[in-house]
Amino acid sequence: MAEFPADGDLALFSRAMTELRLVDVPLVRATDESLKGFGEIVRDPKTHSVRIVPWPVKGHRTLDPGTGDEGGTTEGIFACAWKGNELRGINQAVGGDYVLGYRDAPGHVHLWHCNYHPDGGQFFWPVDGRPFVVPAGPPGEDPDPAKFVAFWSDGSFGIYLHPDIWHEGPFPTAESGRYFDKQGKVHGRVSCDLRSECGLMLNVPLPTTLDR
Repeated sequence: MAEFPADGDLALFSRAMTELRLVDVPLVRATDESLKGFGEIVRDPKTHSVRIVPWPVKGHRTLDPGTGDEGGTTEGIFACAWKGNELRGINQAVGGDYVLGYRDAPGHVHLWHCNYHPDGGQFFWPVDGRPFVVPAGPPGEDPDPAKFVAFWSDGSFGIYLHPDIWHEGPFPTAESGRYFDKQGKVHGRVSCDLRSECGLMLNVPLPTTLDR
């Protein structure tokens, strides 16, 4: 499948969009109840723990006690900003520079990629105190687009995701957003390109003033 065109060529962007199926993702306010099975509310980023998962082993032998989960965590600012049709993200915690999604109209992000971390959990805390969205899907060998949820915060709390949860980075409701990110330092990442593997993108809504 062809790559998306560079910023500024709206005609080519619109043509590429018509080649892909869009799967709508429900917008759900993140609460202790709605996040069950996915993660948790973060009320204090200084004290909220990030689970580190023992490294898997091959064969019948098990890990020695107290080993395999000693990588610890890393933290930094996850900065997001729209640049033309692209939502770009820079994760200082792991040195990542990503295209998180695309838009052809305000109010939605078209998500082309998702990933999970087998080594540990991850949370995002809104430094600017503005509403944001984190798309997430249940664990499994392959992501199930029909089971993705767009969890949103009003900006007064953060969102933590368990290890193995399919997700993408935070989506700001404004033109940019900054988030305190904490995650496993090993940064194991398993990814899926929804465009090339599934012929689709996820249509992730952003909360409006009526939703807040």
